[in-house]
Amino acid sequence: MPTSPAETRLEPYARLPRGHHGRTVLDSTVDAEGRAHWLLGEHRPHGAAREPYDAVVVTVGDGPPHETQLSALTARFPHLAALPDGGFLVADSRSRAGDEQVRVFDALGRLSRTFRVGDAIEHLLTDAAGGLWVGYFDEGVYGDDPLSAPGLRHWSSTGESVWSYQPVDGADWISDCYALNVSGHTAWACTYTDFPLLEIGAGHAIRVRKNPVQGVKGLAVHGDRAVLFGGYGEDHDRLVDCRLTDSTDSTDSTVRPVAEGRLLGPGGGRLDRRRLVCRGPRLYVQERPGTEWTVLDIG
Repeated sequence: MPTSPAETRLEPYARLPRGHHGRTVLDSTVDAEGRAHWLLGEHRPHGAAREPYDAVVVTVGDGPPHETQLSALTARFPHLAALPDGGFLVADSRSRAGDEQVRVFDALGRLSRTFRVGDAIEHLLTDAAGGLWVGYFDEGVYGDDPLSAPGLRHWSSTGESVWSYQPVDGADWISDCYALNVSGHTAWACTYTDFPLLEIGAGHAIRVRKNPVQGVKGLAVHGDRAVLFGGYGEDHDRLVDCRLTDSTDSTDSTVRPVAEGRLLGPGGGRLDRRRLVCRGPRLYVQERPGTEWTVLDIG
């Protein structure tokens, strides 16, 4: 790999309309169709009482921006996901046994169901069918919640467990789901401690690729190419261009780095604290204050 990193700039993608900039961004995401959504409130939830509050989802896509009013949210650390039927799902990252921390709303913003998916949600992404992929961080994996223990799970939009990760040849138990990419009906993940690249395809069959890149926080995948983003310390904005090799024995499949660089903001500056969403060949990045999404598209 080159010893001096090349620089790659993100491209502007979607902006929150200026009329909403006075509200607090509670969470934001990009759905399977490429639409950007912001969950906005009057202030950030606080305290352990979980007092209900109202919020609005602002959607920016091909047409005019659209608002969906949501009522009686209780999530202190909300994760927003968009459903294919125009509805939304809001989940609290932290939960206790018995807490139904996921609330599903229809396209008109009416509450339709609640359920629970476990504690310590790190990633929450919907797929093309409305299924829910959830990656958990270490406090959930090593806590007392059996729902979080696998580290990565697939749920239906009605809260039924569809699949949960178990070790396979070449990949041990997940200690922390560092990176998750969901596109179509396929999911990819890079997980702590060894950071194998897991590809979960049809029927939840898993292909494991050995990966030498540590600390991966985001990834984009297109054909036999993967771009891995992030790392520890000064590598927080590292970008590693890789080729994916396949073998009849999946344990011999690998991630082969071919070039290393740095991912910069659209203006050429170093990236600050950010929110990531990974969808197939696209890596979406949102920096503070959370009013704009930018994109790296390797497709």
